[in-house]
Amino acid sequence: MKHCLTRSRLSGVVAAMAVAVAATWIALQSARAQGPSFDCAKVPPGGIARMVCDDAALSALDRKLADVYGAAAKKAANEHPPTLRAEQNGWIRGRDDCWKADDKRACVAGEYTRRIAALQARYRLVPGRGPVAWFCEGDLRNEIVTTFFATEPPTLIAERGDSVSLMYREGSGPDSRFVGRNESLKERGDGISVVWGYGATELHCVKAP
Repeated sequence: MKHCLTRSRLSGVVAAMAVAVAATWIALQSARAQGPSFDCAKVPPGGIARMVCDDAALSALDRKLADVYGAAAKKAANEHPPTLRAEQNGWIRGRDDCWKADDKRACVAGEYTRRIAALQARYRLVPGRGPVAWFCEGDLRNEIVTTFFATEPPTLIAERGDSVSLMYREGSGPDSRFVGRNESLKERGDGISVVWGYGATELHCVKAP
């Protein structure tokens, strides 16, 4: 009888350990689902990565970026030269520079939002409108081609000759415009106004017939 009781107790201990392991596994899975795409256990205190770990909304943005990046990577598999990973590493360094900003959290959220939109537009992961050709200043040789994308914020990719510019919409209503690194574009009725390059003169363009 004593032997049977010992085996019974041992079975109970084993069962309890199994329940504990299962509960730990579920807790870890839940933490991963709620946390960012990277392992927060390896992130030291302080810094932007720790901020992302400790903020549910920023963690959600990081997970979304990871999903979008994965989809972009599939489309970039045959890209020559391969640039996506190098660009992403550069973006991470830029995100981490948000420690210099007055509002660090807003800076980080903005970096994530723009990066997600940029990848979605560049790799055509969301619906686009275009391409649309525009002739500027009455010169058929002065052409700009635009494609608009339903990202958040809205984006467009503009091409002029060998130059390409990704622009994000800023503002709302009649004062809104798309702004890139050194370019900007404003929709005006059935035409657009474009500044292409730092300090360049504004161009007035109409849709190609």
